[in-house]
Amino acid sequence: MMDELAKRYQAVRERITQAALQAGRSPSEVQLLVVSKTFGPDLVAQVAALGQRAFGENYVQEAVDKIAALRHVPGLVWHCIGPLQSNKTRLVAEHFDWVHSVDRLKIAQRLSEQRPAHLPPLHVCLQVNIDGGATKAGVAPAETLALAQAVAALPHLCLRGLMTIPDPVDGFEQQVAVHREAQRLFEALQAALHWPQFDTLSMGMSADLEAAVLAGSSMVRVGTAVFGAR
Repeated sequence: MMDELAKRYQAVRERITQAALQAGRSPSEVQLLVVSKTFGPDLVAQVAALGQRAFGENYVQEAVDKIAALRHVPGLVWHCIGPLQSNKTRLVAEHFDWVHSVDRLKIAQRLSEQRPAHLPPLHVCLQVNIDGGATKAGVAPAETLALAQAVAALPHLCLRGLMTIPDPVDGFEQQVAVHREAQRLFEALQAALHWPQFDTLSMGMSADLEAAVLAGSSMVRVGTAVFGAR
């Protein structure tokens, strides 16, 4: 099992390396976030043993239990990437290092208020509904700057960038086009905010990471390509 896991993990790392080189970028510019939702602590520990440190979780209670079970593993960084409801913000503020799914000010305010004083600021990305999907979470692109300015002013958060989950589209060029929309918005916000820590564009998953890297992603979120089918 470990051999198969290691092969899949190395294959994903190689995909990122090749995608970056083909885009004229350094592979070091693209971080791999391994999405570990529904997979147990033992499997996460095996991937950590391969050198991976950043893990993404969608389900807050499952993640909190997993974080506790893996406290003995040094250097793990936990990212909350799932939809965030008000009744879960305290758990997230207390246990996670990053949140990718902030899409309204109320959630950001609660995270800031509930972040324990002994912990460093919580890194946050704003989730943007970049392709306007009717059932999708995320702030509208036109409203992103105002939200970013408000979040950047909160005391216990560090605004790091944007996250997108566009609907699947057919063909590589269409994938790139959607991701380029997010990259243009990201650059516009960088110019408007003058916020040096605003450096993260979280986009791309197992099926479209090459297109996302070509379009400028700095963090790809990959689960099934590493762990196998859920």
